[in-house]
Amino acid sequence: MGTPHSPRSDTRARILEVSLELFSEHGYEQTSLREIADRLGVTKAALYYHFKTKDDIVLGIVERMAAPIDETIAWGREQAWSPEMRDELIRRFAGGMAERAPLLRFFHENQPALRESPAGLAFKDRMIAMMQLVHGPDADFHDRLRAAMSLFAVHSSLFLLKHDNGDCGPALNVWGEQLPSAGLDEAIAAARDIGLEIAGRIDHPVPAAGV
Repeated sequence: MGTPHSPRSDTRARILEVSLELFSEHGYEQTSLREIADRLGVTKAALYYHFKTKDDIVLGIVERMAAPIDETIAWGREQAWSPEMRDELIRRFAGGMAERAPLLRFFHENQPALRESPAGLAFKDRMIAMMQLVHGPDADFHDRLRAAMSLFAVHSSLFLLKHDNGDCGPALNVWGEQLPSAGLDEAIAAARDIGLEIAGRIDHPVPAAGV
């Protein structure tokens, strides 16, 4: 079992980074394990030691890049629902958005291939868990929809920034090319505020203690 700083864990991390680069450049279906091994400068056998299939690699990418979401979900499940807890969930969700940009681009550009894949279903499960925590127990359809849209607002900031040349900075590609950090930070801050605004409409009664 590799430690966090062992050669094995470092190799796995490098495989995930290179694979995401190739998937983004050429598409998931068009990228082979041989191309990944060649880019890494290793044999296919060495690659197989860590990941048997491309699905395994994508699942590894999701597990690694979605760690902030997992931490937020774990925190939320330990809390009683309240408007304050709802808002903190949105803030924590927005907090890791910049790091998740390559992952979101990857899913967006490879939806047909990944929709029913183990990685796609795992990411979907995370988003459903986040929505359930944001809207809380016994929520009606309106509040469930508000929870979904509050999270979608945070995701949408990156797609909008990719094409916009407004106050958030120049129209650079946030998926792969350099973008001034202030532009990205301002876009995510605006998305967080919009997400909080939408989620603020979720204010169903919270059962009293002991009821």
